[in-house]
Amino acid sequence: MPRKICYKITEKYDNRKVLDFLKANGYSHRLITKLKQASDGILLNGLHTRTVDFMKKGDVLEINIPSDGNRSVSIPVKMPLDIVYEDDDLIVINKPANLSVHESHNHLGDTLSNALAYYLEEKGKRAVFRAVGRLDKGTSGLMVCALNKYTASRLSGKIKKRYLAIASAVFEGKGTIDKPIFRPDPIITLRTVDDRGERAVTNWEAIKNNGENTLLKIELETGRTHQIRVHFAHIGAPLVGDTMYGKPDERLCRQALHCCYCSFIHPVTEEKMEFYRDMPEDMKRIIN
Repeated sequence: MPRKICYKITEKYDNRKVLDFLKANGYSHRLITKLKQASDGILLNGLHTRTVDFMKKGDVLEINIPSDGNRSVSIPVKMPLDIVYEDDDLIVINKPANLSVHESHNHLGDTLSNALAYYLEEKGKRAVFRAVGRLDKGTSGLMVCALNKYTASRLSGKIKKRYLAIASAVFEGKGTIDKPIFRPDPIITLRTVDDRGERAVTNWEAIKNNGENTLLKIELETGRTHQIRVHFAHIGAPLVGDTMYGKPDERLCRQALHCCYCSFIHPVTEEKMEFYRDMPEDMKRIIN
């Protein structure tokens, strides 16, 4: 959906080019090119301006990010959504377990992208689904979805997350797993620890245990696919219920992993945003 963003030019950008400001504020080369192609893409004090034009302190620079046009939007399907926060640039969702994020040949019409498409359509909005940091189907918790190209670009790799996980072993204290993760078969999603892979660092802290399993607080220094699941399986403590890297557990129909916290700097307001959602009841029952 289209988005208008206005900036009041400060002394820092007095007598500097529009292009300098756009680059400094995270506008990609591709997006700048699209803005230049639109008659109202970049306006200075209400008038069309070029990226080579100079600005003065007190000027108002208006950016009109175009809509996604004919780009594919997921089929709207009515499903319940736990919206934690939303504005004109992004939506934070508390994703339930066992809900896939993107459509695929195995999941058509039953994903988070379908649910969000319906939610936005009901509000008279339309946007391509842009998940900034995907969660696995069986993982619950906080996810950020960008509503335009600019927000997606600014937030990519900039969201800090904290997870709660239940491992099938007893842990105490805190520690770090620093092991590379590799994908042996490009067709299969399965990952493994292998020196041929990319470096992956997982920091963990034990919160409580029941003599068999341990509730862990986890923060990642890297964001590899299945990182937490692969690392704990590698050290002999796969997450409870993780059928891909461990074994089934009758107490849980998915891996015991929940993104409980996320924080980031808002791409437009520059305000620090923080959100928290406790782990769901299925995980609480196991550890309690």
